[in-house]
Amino acid sequence: MSDAPRHDPAASKDGPGGWPEVLRWFVRLRMPVVLVLLIITVTILTNGLFATPRNLVNVARQISFEALIAFGMTLVIVTGGIDLSVGSLVALTGVVAGVAMKATLGLPGPVCILLGLAAGIGVGAGSGLISGSVTTRFSIPPFIVTLAGMLIARGLAFIVCDGQPVPDTDLPAGLIVLGRGFVLEGLLGRVLPVPVLIMLLGFVSFHVLLARTVFGRGVIAVGSNEEAARLSGIAVRRTKLIVYVLTGALCGIVGVLHDAKLMAADPKVGEMWELNVIAAVVVGGTSLFGGRGTIAGTLIGALIIGVLNNSLNLLHVEHFWQKVVLGLVILLAALLDAGLRRLGRR
Repeated sequence: MSDAPRHDPAASKDGPGGWPEVLRWFVRLRMPVVLVLLIITVTILTNGLFATPRNLVNVARQISFEALIAFGMTLVIVTGGIDLSVGSLVALTGVVAGVAMKATLGLPGPVCILLGLAAGIGVGAGSGLISGSVTTRFSIPPFIVTLAGMLIARGLAFIVCDGQPVPDTDLPAGLIVLGRGFVLEGLLGRVLPVPVLIMLLGFVSFHVLLARTVFGRGVIAVGSNEEAARLSGIAVRRTKLIVYVLTGALCGIVGVLHDAKLMAADPKVGEMWELNVIAAVVVGGTSLFGGRGTIAGTLIGALIIGVLNNSLNLLHVEHFWQKVVLGLVILLAALLDAGLRRLGRR
């Protein structure tokens, strides 16, 4: 037998069994490239108005709420699930937090805010626990379970506050810092809003969770092949349950942050947020079939959606056309994902 090394077509740069190196780089960096090209294009179209520091800070603040939820949604979709209740949960948790802060308004401001935050996170995590339990226990499609959760949470948001928003006079004055304040404003200036810092902390935490922990590898394994994951000793039901609880808890945090931004707890907030959240996850490269996704990709996807929305507003595009553009972006992202999966099989 000859000792000459065999030629592996799959390892070649452009052999019949492998992808050209340029194509490999395109697949890895396609979303960052799209984001950069989009920013350059809208900067030109808006005569530089988009790239002003004030507008860039505004874009970062605008995406921070939905991006934070999208980090949890990434885990859900990687496992092969979906959560349609996130927008309604933001409304419910925000109202619950507002009512809790109203009830404890006589306490010191920080204590009052912490109690409201605990109430919001508790309700959000509890809602995720219920959705995850029903989905895993009874093998009901998560689409149906979370659709029901969306309607229930929205109704409860109105019931808890009797259909009337909790006004700023019933909320602690210091709450406004969480929604409109800046980190180290005296030193850095108005460049790092508090919600953006919280979003960045969430990004680091969930990136490490998904990419650097045993639990994260279990999430990817469950989405790739649930039966194989079960046979390898991964607690599939528990893994699915945890990702829904985490997503619900993030909704609770965002509910309080949104209260702080508006200085009111409004049961009408969060309508159609699930669309933007899922769009950010899908545009960021997470597969709707499960088994593949990154938190970094989701952040880039959220930035792309945020840049699109902001630039369309600057260009005075009609609101209904903005919906058309967003829908087309989601469709193109899904088609790209399907095309890459087919190309990978080849």
